[in-house]
Amino acid sequence: MPRTDVTQMLFSKVYPLLVQKAQRKGRTREEVAQVTAWLTGYSPEELARLEQSALCYGDFFRQAPALNPNRVRIIGKICGVRVEEIQDPLMREIRYLDKLVDELAQGKPMEKILRT
Repeated sequence: MPRTDVTQMLFSKVYPLLVQKAQRKGRTREEVAQVTAWLTGYSPEELARLEQSALCYGDFFRQAPALNPNRVRIIGKICGVRVEEIQDPLMREIRYLDKLVDELAQGKPMEKILRT
């Protein structure tokens, strides 16, 4: 069975899964929006609007208003792969957000997650 290309999936389908993952561990939708905004430059209001749109996940990252230059400080494993070693730039951006949400779910303080 062929794998689904996450870049073609709808943002409106993927983002709620990230929110649910964080919420299962006691974090909030607002915290997920905060880390997503930090990474991409979208405002929480834009994220809410995009969650109601037909935008694909790949385009969400391709059209990001301002990718945070400190995102390269996000390191570690996600799905058994070191995020800093991912060669495909788009997939690396996707995995950066996965890693930030993982760190939220693990209970890390926001200032550590946002690399401040």
